[in-house]
Amino acid sequence: MAKLPTPQEIYERVIRHVDNKTTDVGEGIWREPVENYQSMERFQAELKMMRRIPLPFCPSAALPEAGSYIARAAAGTPLLVVRGDDGVVRAFRNACRHRGMALKEGSGCAKSFVCPYHAWTYSLDGALKHIPGFEGFPSVDKESHGLVAVTAEEKSGIVFVTQEKPVSDGALECLPEIIKPEQKVFNSLEFVDEANWKLIGETSMEGYHIRALHNKSFYPYGYDNLNIIELYKRNALIVFPFNRIERLREKLPEDRNYAGRFTQVFQIFPHAHTSVLSNHTLFIILEPLTPTSTRWVVYQLTNEGEAATEESLEIARRDANFVQDTGLLEDRAAAKSIQDGISSEANEYFTFGKYEQVICNFHRSLDELIAQTN
Repeated sequence: MAKLPTPQEIYERVIRHVDNKTTDVGEGIWREPVENYQSMERFQAELKMMRRIPLPFCPSAALPEAGSYIARAAAGTPLLVVRGDDGVVRAFRNACRHRGMALKEGSGCAKSFVCPYHAWTYSLDGALKHIPGFEGFPSVDKESHGLVAVTAEEKSGIVFVTQEKPVSDGALECLPEIIKPEQKVFNSLEFVDEANWKLIGETSMEGYHIRALHNKSFYPYGYDNLNIIELYKRNALIVFPFNRIERLREKLPEDRNYAGRFTQVFQIFPHAHTSVLSNHTLFIILEPLTPTSTRWVVYQLTNEGEAATEESLEIARRDANFVQDTGLLEDRAAAKSIQDGISSEANEYFTFGKYEQVICNFHRSLDELIAQTN
């Protein structure tokens, strides 16, 4: 398994950048056609690719016990993902085998899945267990009418689903341990923005914009264009240090407490990322709805090593609210403004430079896999 840099390694790299007035940079630039943020043809190609790789669906902690389920669309396909009585996570197409109605919406916990239309009933492993008035369906074989499964697997504290024959292992090829078993989900929310999923995702992939866009929210606590970058094949880590990290200069390595000194954002290809903040962890999926609209699926978790006491959860909630109501709002507004501006035809393409190497890596990976899918 790939390894993340240790807090000590991050600290040493940050201090070198502070002293030298430098930052991690990439080797080249990337020009992305603006048409790729609004084209229906491109959008359909992206969804097609997403269905043929392991796609991040939720943190494992969102399915804490037998019967825990989440029902939502992934890459345009309604799915039902559940933890079975044996502890194994399974995923199914969310459609009854009788007349195709969705079995569940949202999330919850159930002992079985009963279709709300005619009460055909399925067990947590997808098997068809009961047909009311079974004598009226003499030719129906229960064993061949279970829910249609898609591949589900857990890795690094994340549930991935693969809907069709895979062309690649996507993020799994090089994925460090991201979410630890002891971390707990304390809140989840969803909302929709009128912007392409990639425009929104790009806001978390570089720190070049911090001073300008977040000059009153994040910048007073951080630096101007100073980041630590690590690429993990299609995935990437980007570290945003706080200026209070310099208070550790006079301490011996064994006496340094790195908690709250930097934010680590790990990009999970293609459309998810985790942000480890001072007092909570965010797991965000940017689910494409149309070429110009995106559903945010957000899970707020406790940090690694943090007991879920009422006091710690209250601190985590305050931290989450600050991020939600300041920097995140600014990122969302920026993405929507860019989407609106595309129609001005001022740009044929967007140019991403050496400070935006994570975005360059993302688009390069996206193009490669779309080409393989087609």
